[in-house]
Amino acid sequence: MDEQPQKIVLKTREKWELFIEGIVTVALLLLLNFAVMILIDQAINSNQGLIDGIYQIKQAMTIGPWHLWSWQRIFFIALAVFDAIVVYWRLIRRYHNMQMRHIIEELHYIANGHIDHRVNLKVNGYLNEVVDSINALVDSTVNSMQEERKIEASKDELITNVSHDIRTPLTSIIGYLGLIEDGQYQNVDDILRYNHIAFEKTKQMKSLVEDLFEFTKVQQTHTKLQIQRFDLASMLEQLTADFELEAQKREMVIEVNVEQRPIMMQADSGKLVRVFSNLIVNAFKYGTDATKIVLSAHEEKNDVVISVANDGRQIPQKDLENIFERFYRVEGSRSSETGGSGLGLAIAQSIVKLHNGEIYATSNEYKTAFNIILPINTVQKED
Repeated sequence: MDEQPQKIVLKTREKWELFIEGIVTVALLLLLNFAVMILIDQAINSNQGLIDGIYQIKQAMTIGPWHLWSWQRIFFIALAVFDAIVVYWRLIRRYHNMQMRHIIEELHYIANGHIDHRVNLKVNGYLNEVVDSINALVDSTVNSMQEERKIEASKDELITNVSHDIRTPLTSIIGYLGLIEDGQYQNVDDILRYNHIAFEKTKQMKSLVEDLFEFTKVQQTHTKLQIQRFDLASMLEQLTADFELEAQKREMVIEVNVEQRPIMMQADSGKLVRVFSNLIVNAFKYGTDATKIVLSAHEEKNDVVISVANDGRQIPQKDLENIFERFYRVEGSRSSETGGSGLGLAIAQSIVKLHNGEIYATSNEYKTAFNIILPINTVQKED
């Protein structure tokens, strides 16, 4: 909750400054008034015609028994009003200068390293706009610093995870090739087995590097999309054909459920293929006890809703909330059996965001689905 602005409390020295300012201003005005009165009095007394004219005006302007006051009294009242205005203006001007001095002190305090300090002073007029501008700048700076810290922490986490995922297969490769190099094998079959394991670990490293490169590209907000018009239904059909053999190996069925054809949309087809491929591969690896993968799509107003679902084991709610984070695994460990870089879903989410779309996961005892909402006509964001 924001604190209420505090009224500026003048220091003793500042109060004396105001007092002296008022005294000096009044003294100067009194001298000026006295000089002006003397000059005007001399000018009138030296001109008999002017004296007679003033007298006639006084005689003509009467209200019953009362005559208009003498010109000295009228002029004195006018000067008194003028003097009051001048004194007020000078004091207010000096007070505003003191308020500005307090604001400058606050700025020096911020400049000395207290970046998150907000100016909590109650002022009026243009000074209030100055305070608001300073506080807006402070808030913007603090937010930028927090965002920068998050980015740095994210980079550190990324480096740590990548280092771990590269070191694990690399250690295996060095170990098995070392066995061959040192002649620690019984026969040719051992050599072939060691070579095969090293080859599989090398492919795992290659997959990680490729995913990391892709993730880095799609994370950049200025990434250019190759927008083109295509039939989404045909794309999903082609994907099921591409993954049919893999599904058979895993004793699973992969199928498409699209009622309306064609579904013409405008987007980066290459990147969307990567999204759907990652979701299908994710279902293969982590869809425990799944027997079927279903790709479905339909239009809703100006959007297309796509779902990649499997009938595998339910994903806990706490995991659904973090499932699109980098290197996050539902089983909570980096299993060598499932493999993968842990970047597939993060890449999918980044690509969907580049298309101004939305992706989310749902899971219950019957199915787990990754749902994507994309605009029918994607517009490339301007830099």
